Amino acid sequence: MTLNRILVPVKRVIDYAVKVRVTGGKIDTNVKHSMNPFDEIAVEEAVRLKEKKAAKEVIALSIGGAKSTETLRTALAMGADRAVHVDVPEGTEVLPLQVAKLIKAVADKEKPELVILGKQAIDDDSSQTGQMLAGLLGWSQGTFANKLEVAGDKLTVTREVDGGLETISTRFPAIVTTDLRLNEPRYATLPNIMKAKKKKMEVFKPQDLGVDITASIETINIAEPPKRSGGKKVESVDELIDKLKNEAKVL
Repeated sequence: MTLNRILVPVKRVIDYAVKVRVTGGKIDTNVKHSMNPFDEIAVEEAVRLKEKKAAKEVIALSIGGAKSTETLRTALAMGADRAVHVDVPEGTEVLPLQVAKLIKAVADKEKPELVILGKQAIDDDSSQTGQMLAGLLGWSQGTFANKLEVAGDKLTVTREVDGGLETISTRFPAIVTTDLRLNEPRYATLPNIMKAKKKKMEVFKPQDLGVDITASIETINIAEPPKRSGGKKVESVDELIDKLKNEAKVL
């Protein structure tokens, strides 16, 4: 079986190498951004499936402000065939359930047999969107995948669990969320970056897809955790117990 389409949602986040700063109760976003690392892995896996002739087309999807197009261009340069941008006002906080509803709306239009997305975004670490999407679509799911195989009309996902590895098999359509060990994403080459500029990108507003993104949760304030003080050396177990009891107050 050859899949007609794979849909890959990608998110623009603060680059993983940047130290996040908090100013005025908000995160300073005037820093370098890049594609969420788990989503890079999802794009790579989708492109590999296409290269193996297991899929005909890879569609990248991003939900965010105008700068999200940069992330979509990166996905196109990695090998995605076309892109869909759900344009929301810059700085709008779109919650995981709303993201899942928007992805579902795009999936209803594009009719993919497989959706591959990162298991979480490194900015909020919610790890909810893939599971919510599976619930909304009524599709089977393989979460935290570190190995993915398509054979005929079956999808096999190997995932890490507390006791070792778990392998599950399901049929399409399906949702897969990617773990770090699934693959190593390729670098976008200059020729492919140039080609990506000519690839098709559709733009929708949330209202075009019939999804209300009005936030039901408001972030009041963001603060950095208190700085940890240096450790202390002790000469004996008795001194350690005394400090844990009378200074640290943990005993």
